[in-house]
Amino acid sequence: MKHFLAGILATVALSATAASAADFKPAILYDLGGKFDKSFNEGAYNGAEKFKTETGTEYREFEIVNDAQREQALRRFARDGASPIVSVGFSQAAALEAVAKEYPDTQFAIIDSVVDLPNVRSILFKEEEGSYLVGILAAMKAEEGKVGFVGGMDIPLISKFSCGYKGGVKSVSKDATVYENMTGSTGAAWNDPVRGGELAKAQIDKGADVIFHAAGGTGIGVLQAAADAGKYGIGVDSNQDSLFPGHVLTSMVKRVDTAVYDAFTAAKDGKWESGIVTLGLKEDGVGYTIDEYNQDLITDEMKAAAEKAKEDIVAGKIEVHDYTTDSSCPY
Repeated sequence: MKHFLAGILATVALSATAASAADFKPAILYDLGGKFDKSFNEGAYNGAEKFKTETGTEYREFEIVNDAQREQALRRFARDGASPIVSVGFSQAAALEAVAKEYPDTQFAIIDSVVDLPNVRSILFKEEEGSYLVGILAAMKAEEGKVGFVGGMDIPLISKFSCGYKGGVKSVSKDATVYENMTGSTGAAWNDPVRGGELAKAQIDKGADVIFHAAGGTGIGVLQAAADAGKYGIGVDSNQDSLFPGHVLTSMVKRVDTAVYDAFTAAKDGKWESGIVTLGLKEDGVGYTIDEYNQDLITDEMKAAAEKAKEDIVAGKIEVHDYTTDSSCPY
């Protein structure tokens, strides 16, 4: 009798596991700029691809081309049984909140925004910390103490990058000059490399030797302009060092790939948790790159300065200003 019951229980357990595996249908919704923007969206894509490669699990995806498609795509994913559904970008917040309320049993995640619902994981980053480090590298590389920043859409999130960058620059030289431009006030600002190049060239004409971009696909134009002028660009989100070898000083990586991979993995393993997840230097959520494409550009002195600042930030000895909590950037 005991063996019979054990067999029934084992069969039930296997059936439940099989059902759970069958119900696991991850999906990802990219924001404007597309999954091959070489930056933010592509980081998310890389995380999903890593998960697919390691687990053999397919995922659904969609690239929007206008704002109206966000809610439509999320609702279609949810209606078709996808879960978890990862929304890439703060602009998805309103659409995700509406759909997540309609499908309370579906797991959702959003990157760069907070949606306070019991079935949503909100993933934030301490962009200011990584930006502070590349600001140090930029200031130490600039011959005349002049550097630049080109942002994408003019929003507090991008000013968070800019303010942290200024903090790093000013920590090296209080007299350094930081030129700053935002590309625009709509979603189109993320995908305008021509305009990005124009803004970068204008900063170079003023004497900027290094220009950091936080502008999605627009930033490719920034890096191109810097390379064409024999200057240096700094990439963002994904590692962009290889795009213009010898002219990308470093990249401020934001581990969107890790955020997506972890969200998919947690759901698959039955360890999903909603709430706010914040990733900074301590969590290896942000950082800067040194690889075969830029290792000759970063001196030992520069690396030592950046590493010391990283250590002090993690230890709480340096507190980098967060523009999204206080819009009066002190640098």
